[in-house]
Amino acid sequence: MAETLSALALGALGDLKGVFAAMPEDALDGLIEEIVAARRIVVFGLGREGLQMRGFAMRLFHMGRNVAVWGDMTTPEVGPGDLFFVSAGPGDLATARTLAGVARKAGARTALVTAQPGGELARHVDVVTVIPAQTMADDRGGKLSVLPMGSLFETAQMIAFELAILKLRPRFKETSETMRARHTNLE
Repeated sequence: MAETLSALALGALGDLKGVFAAMPEDALDGLIEEIVAARRIVVFGLGREGLQMRGFAMRLFHMGRNVAVWGDMTTPEVGPGDLFFVSAGPGDLATARTLAGVARKAGARTALVTAQPGGELARHVDVVTVIPAQTMADDRGGKLSVLPMGSLFETAQMIAFELAILKLRPRFKETSETMRARHTNLE
């Protein structure tokens, strides 16, 4: 017999609570400081992590930041003063490592959000933000989330990004109203 929707939801919320309980209070501070200092931000992620990165880029845009998503036709070049921010929950992606290398060579700062800070990519970026959640790298055996595959990391990523926005708003003197004023009217 299948579990009830309520029981599944409580399990998922419990898993998320555990992720944020395991994060130190300053877990987002390095990323926040990089965003504050950046003249331009380019984000990169693949699959569902890429969707979370796109959502974060949208929120940064709503705050008036100069932000782009890698791969879009309007992605600018990066260089000194810029931030290239990548997602690699499982700790490494060859594409992300290559792009971070290109960005660093051009003089941009680089940041990573991951669940695996010991992964190869962490050694190739300036700032690492750790979200200690299950990804596809560790979704077999042991204590598993009620959520499948890498969904716990991806969901925690979205929440962490919204929390970062809440911490960034006063730094940029933004409010819900000023952010709403930048929301598209083409809906």
